[in-house]
Amino acid sequence: MNGEKTIGTISEFYRQVSWIKKQQQDIMGFLTVNKIDFKECDIVTSEENRKWMRENVPEDFRPMTGVPLPPQIFNEEHYCGNYEAFFDAREEHAVYAFLGLTAPPGSKEAEALAGLEQQ
Repeated sequence: MNGEKTIGTISEFYRQVSWIKKQQQDIMGFLTVNKIDFKECDIVTSEENRKWMRENVPEDFRPMTGVPLPPQIFNEEHYCGNYEAFFDAREEHAVYAFLGLTAPPGSKEAEALAGLEQQ
């Protein structure tokens, strides 16, 4: 019986890793397609990166228990948010604002901002 729980825990761990990897790929794919420069920081192989991420996710955005899980998105030292916040910004065509960047001319986000300014 104890072995079954261990196996369940291990398979749950791999499901979580797969889920996290899909989210990371989604973010990096979007950034790449939109020619937004980024640097991927691996927290698995770098204790320094892991410590930095955990210390720089604001208290308001940390889980009630445990530590923040990747992907967490930063623009230099500025915390932008997690995958869910990125996803919401993408759905609302507001990723550049989410990332603290100026939307390029002709993008849906720039057009939406121009429409708001004209009102």
